[in-house]
Amino acid sequence: MRIPLPASFLHLPVAHRALHDRGRGVIENSPAAIRAAIRAGYAIEVDLQLSQDGVAMVFHDEGLDRLTAETGPVNARTAEELGRIILKDGEDPIPTLAQVLDLVAGQVPLLIELKDQSLTMSDTDGRLEAETARLLADYRGDVAVMSFNPHSIAHMARLAPEVPRGITTSAYDPDDWAPLDRATCDRLRDIPDYDCTGASFISHEAADLARPRVAALKGQGAAILCWTIRSPGAEAKARTIAQNVTFESYLAVIPA
Repeated sequence: MRIPLPASFLHLPVAHRALHDRGRGVIENSPAAIRAAIRAGYAIEVDLQLSQDGVAMVFHDEGLDRLTAETGPVNARTAEELGRIILKDGEDPIPTLAQVLDLVAGQVPLLIELKDQSLTMSDTDGRLEAETARLLADYRGDVAVMSFNPHSIAHMARLAPEVPRGITTSAYDPDDWAPLDRATCDRLRDIPDYDCTGASFISHEAADLARPRVAALKGQGAAILCWTIRSPGAEAKARTIAQNVTFESYLAVIPA
């Protein structure tokens, strides 16, 4: 069953990892960045990783090193431990998905990217997907899920069939995706799992939007989002193909 992406996701520009500005102490995927996006009226994109004890955490990287003063993998810490870690250059701790859902509370659309838990784009154990589905069951507001890993979206189709789902897609240059093997890059580049996962949208790498497969999916009714736009000029170019943009580093104009 294919669930259409709500129209709000095609109207409001999507703040990448929320409306962050590290120079001002507003860190990506933080409550401060989420509140800033809500105030500005943008849709919000956030990322999920799983804690050691099975809690969905709003955090982009597999490791803690870039964004905190701690080291090591996120999934080696419990949610309680992660919740005590302050994001570098900011004041917020790492939030849970439950906390973010309470904060957004349907005020703006929320696009949730489940990060690949297999690290090889192979099948996952389904734990992050099951926890995400559980939390979204009672959420009231425009929400959608996506992942680079099609297996993750297949799990979501089974666990939360009523939630719109999509695939995050890329040119999959093997040099950029190492250590992902070349054969997997070659397969995923053609977006072969769109139909079998019941996806209704893709969010595609902006520099690769001219790929014929993107046009073919748009022609069959797929909604086309893109990542990551960092200037008004790049946005204008992307919008000749994409219906909406995921942006950072500037303030995208909300259409009238």
